[in-house]
Amino acid sequence: MTNKYLTKKTLLTVAVLSAFTLQTAFAATVELNLDKAVHMALVNNSDVKISHAELSNAKAGKDQAKGSRWGSITASSTNSRGGYYNPIGTQEGPSGTFKNGFTLAFPLYSGGAISGAIDKASKNYVYYQYGMDASYQEAKLSATTGYYSVLEAANTVALDKESVQQLADHLKNTQAQFNVGVVAKIDVLRSQVELANAQQTLTKAQNAYDVAVASLNNVIGLPHSTGLSVSEGLEYKKYNNTLENCITYAMTNRPEIHQAEASVAMAKAAQKVANAGNMPSVDATAATGWANTSWPATKNDNWAVGLTLSLNVWDYGVTAAKVAAAKADVVKAEETYRQTTDSVQLAVRTYYLSLREAEKRINTTSLAISEAEEAYKIALVRYQAGVGTNTDVIDAQVALTTAKNNYIQALYDYNTSHAQLEKAMGVPVVVN
Repeated sequence: MTNKYLTKKTLLTVAVLSAFTLQTAFAATVELNLDKAVHMALVNNSDVKISHAELSNAKAGKDQAKGSRWGSITASSTNSRGGYYNPIGTQEGPSGTFKNGFTLAFPLYSGGAISGAIDKASKNYVYYQYGMDASYQEAKLSATTGYYSVLEAANTVALDKESVQQLADHLKNTQAQFNVGVVAKIDVLRSQVELANAQQTLTKAQNAYDVAVASLNNVIGLPHSTGLSVSEGLEYKKYNNTLENCITYAMTNRPEIHQAEASVAMAKAAQKVANAGNMPSVDATAATGWANTSWPATKNDNWAVGLTLSLNVWDYGVTAAKVAAAKADVVKAEETYRQTTDSVQLAVRTYYLSLREAEKRINTTSLAISEAEEAYKIALVRYQAGVGTNTDVIDAQVALTTAKNNYIQALYDYNTSHAQLEKAMGVPVVVN
């Protein structure tokens, strides 16, 4: 593979997409590069917005749990008027009853219920903070793979157009030679069949391109019919990290691992709350109030202070069942954490090996293209000179198209494997 060939492929992609833009002149067109596609996905993606809402909800839950440890002050006012009515005819009233008061309740000891609830809510907030990071990374991956899919589809269309043109030119040459009696009719028929097959392949490729554009538009928040004009092509950039470094980085940075850690902490906090059902609780209360038969009831002051001690003596095993369920949830969370770390390591290894495999294919297919181009030229010259066969030309043309398709596929696989590897490692996404 040479930089010259890469430049040619990049320019080819831009030229093809510009042509598609002209074909969709009546549709809105957006100029796009990879960074812009990722930014639009981060801003418009529904999963990102959902993660924002979940994080806000978790913060509210944390604030609520922390606020409960400071007790509450309740104001009350009761205003009523009534009397007594006897069917025989005796009646009393009507008279008024007006009461106003304030009550302060403060938890002195909850057996761990309040502190456990605060710990659980705090870890839940941490969980969704990492969930926010994960949603950014997922949105970036979706935009990146969608962008590369558009590039791959565009390159495939360009290659299939080139194939159709080559077969059309060969058919003209074959027809001319048949007209002067140099070749048989079967050569013309075979060339016509090959051209028809190539045109069908081109039609499918053009449809695949339209689907790829619509899919990318869906990811970045544009109407599906929006035309795209991209300014970058598929390229090969050397990746120098080792597999061991990638795995180590993932163990430290992958959001899902930190979420699994938070889930273990939440399960343990929930167990603490369940255990509080076997412990006593102590609450302090203070109240003051006023009552009178006329509004606004500012006379007859009264007050009270006290302590309330409560202990669950017997509840038919309900608390014991809650504790058992909480213990099981801790085991489940710990095993989920172990599964998550194993899955992350496997994902990093898989995408790293896929990247290296695609890298090798880039090198071999770039060489195969040069060889296939030379073989095709030789087959054409031999056929025009009358010493080669039509089958030789067609086979050489198919081999050339296959080599170029393999090269495009290798570039696409390399770039998408790189994007998936970064996602598996938990590489942070910069949000502007």
